[in-house]
Amino acid sequence: MSELSVNHLLGIKYLNKDDINLIFETADHFKEVINRPIKKVPSLRDITIANLFFENSTRTRLSFELAEKRLSADVINFSAASSSVNKGETLVDTVNNILSMKVDMVVMRHPNPGAGIFLSKHIEANIINAGDGAHEHPTQALLDSYSIRERLGEVGGKKVVIVGDILHSRVALSNIFALKLQGAEVKVCGPKTLIPKYIEKLGVKFESDLRKALEWCDVANMLRVQNERMEISYFPSNREYTQQFGVNKKMLDRLNKEIVIMHPGPINRGVEITSDVADSNQAIILDQVQNGVAVRMAVIYLLASKIK
Repeated sequence: MSELSVNHLLGIKYLNKDDINLIFETADHFKEVINRPIKKVPSLRDITIANLFFENSTRTRLSFELAEKRLSADVINFSAASSSVNKGETLVDTVNNILSMKVDMVVMRHPNPGAGIFLSKHIEANIINAGDGAHEHPTQALLDSYSIRERLGEVGGKKVVIVGDILHSRVALSNIFALKLQGAEVKVCGPKTLIPKYIEKLGVKFESDLRKALEWCDVANMLRVQNERMEISYFPSNREYTQQFGVNKKMLDRLNKEIVIMHPGPINRGVEITSDVADSNQAIILDQVQNGVAVRMAVIYLLASKIK
């Protein structure tokens, strides 16, 4: 397979296993590129990409911008906070105004689930979903799977537990889709109030006991509690959350095997994981950040090849 089966990256649920393999093979090539003294390739010199962020983001926005510049694309950055959106302009009008500047691809983060799908029906450019509400975050799931593959050799057959705020997490949903598609076993663990009711319909088991979950898994993906998405309190206090669902080095040392620790960031040190876990050899958190650039380069490059 030499091209993606889709024209947009709207969510993992629209991809097939061949798409993921192609993205990873392409990312392998780009990972080698970004470790060279000259980190740029002229692949997308004729392509213009607009980064539209209607929600705050630091790591994802910087990672996409770096990926685009490494591919020599022209980049336009758009922040909703300082835009006409605040004056009542619609999403389609905002994007059409940007597209009239001859933009080929749009990378968009938006607070509303399905915003990328809506946009793909109204505009010509290729769209990459950089997170839509609590729905999906496909490039994060791809870089997470890529990082597991890099550390453990493959994703298929591995046992992965996702710990924390599953209810509000687009990272969790995209990860579940990606891991299941590649043949991994997935469990979720966290306060019952933060586990969606439909979780078992996705072929995922719920484990309420963190120690049992860690004994079972090969990889633990630790998510932060998304306080900014909560209108009510889902658990008594951060202290109580940490006592039940926080991971520290002592707990890892008591296991009869070494597991891999991941975190999509930003880390609340001392809440979901302690500093000695985050900075240990078992953690691949910084590898995830580096791999994010290579994976996003791969996605952008493969979608750009579909531009007519």
